[in-house]
Amino acid sequence: MRKILIIIRREYLSRVQKKSFIIMTILGPLLMAALFVVPVYLANVSDQVKKIAVLDETGLFHDKFPSSNKFVFENVYMSYQAACDNLDDLGYNAVLYIPESVINNPNAVKMSSKKDMGFGLTDLIEGVIKQELEAHRLALSGIDKSILDNVNVDVKINTFILREGEEERSYSEISYILGLLGGILIYMFIFLYGSQVMRGVIEEKTNRIVEVIVSSIKPFQLMLGKIIGVALVGLTQFVLWIGLTAMIVFSLQSINPALFKYKEPPKVEIHDKGLSQSDIAQNQMAMQLSDSKSNQILEGITHIQFGNILVIFVFYFLFGYLLYASMFAAIGSAVDNDADTQQFMLPVTVPLILALVSLNFVLNNPDGPVSFWLSMIPFTSPIVMMARIPFNPPVAYWEIGLSMLFLVAGFIFTTWIAARIYRTGILMYGKKPTLRELFKWMRY
Repeated sequence: MRKILIIIRREYLSRVQKKSFIIMTILGPLLMAALFVVPVYLANVSDQVKKIAVLDETGLFHDKFPSSNKFVFENVYMSYQAACDNLDDLGYNAVLYIPESVINNPNAVKMSSKKDMGFGLTDLIEGVIKQELEAHRLALSGIDKSILDNVNVDVKINTFILREGEEERSYSEISYILGLLGGILIYMFIFLYGSQVMRGVIEEKTNRIVEVIVSSIKPFQLMLGKIIGVALVGLTQFVLWIGLTAMIVFSLQSINPALFKYKEPPKVEIHDKGLSQSDIAQNQMAMQLSDSKSNQILEGITHIQFGNILVIFVFYFLFGYLLYASMFAAIGSAVDNDADTQQFMLPVTVPLILALVSLNFVLNNPDGPVSFWLSMIPFTSPIVMMARIPFNPPVAYWEIGLSMLFLVAGFIFTTWIAARIYRTGILMYGKKPTLRELFKWMRY
């Protein structure tokens, strides 16, 4: 045991003292904090107001475009070419030209500007033109638009989970995102740190350092110490990422509390001129639905049990890594350089890729039989179970316990197999073994 601890200490210290580890440990939290801070900051910072000149030859769209803190629409009366030629002198950012032919050809509308105005403005204009053209055509057909507005309804289903005779709100969208993120992170961590073990074994074998090491320690102890040492490196980096990210976010929040406060979107200034009561009601309903959706997302986030998810994530990360790292170590011991690893990587990575590919199916059917069995198989359970955990109702405790038991048993089995390959391959040079030879080494 003492010799294993020495190897663990050596592997751990040799990696955490590298400049690459320190740089990634610092950059990781900065990038993660930026993912939190930048969207909030951009949402609270008003862009420069853009003025759009509207040339409407039909007369249908006079004062129909709503002005806001981002866009201001003004009607102008001049030729399209004159407006384009004097765009800067007139103080406009773009010219919106609506010819008379738009009534029969909606694609005749065009907007010209010296800079790209973005999708937001285009979507806004297209929505207004579509609405007004529909109203115009309904009027020509003798149909009152208010009747059609009363017929069109927006339906939002509130989903609940029945548990012990009580209803609990279901937040499938948030669970989907968390499950997808958890599965992808497990996949990335296993590959990242598993490949470090393989490269470390190849490097020691190439430099003939391993010949000196195995003279005083058993190959199995060397392999186990290397695997656990790298696992502790990964766990250290993960904990530092979480801690430093939280520290950065909380520090920014204390420096500028207003940055993280929810800022209601500015009220859109809608000119009453030319707008029917049904148009005003539609705009008010759209804003209410938007606020309701935001409140549902915030409520859903507060109901997520992040503590349980984090504990389960750490377990599946550690034992999923340990399971695959033993196989990566066996591959590293059997070859002399990175190029020779390709023939052995496919059988090892296929289960991981299968689990990643099946994520979409699992996230859409977390309680199905396929999801259940994939979360029980040790080679796929780290990714699949993490995808199932955030959903409501939660995965049964017996399923989680059984999956963990199988994963630990799988780690012990693969470590035993890998150790038999490792002790033979670590001292073999100048020969490219085949899969058949690896199976022979298992029986030695």
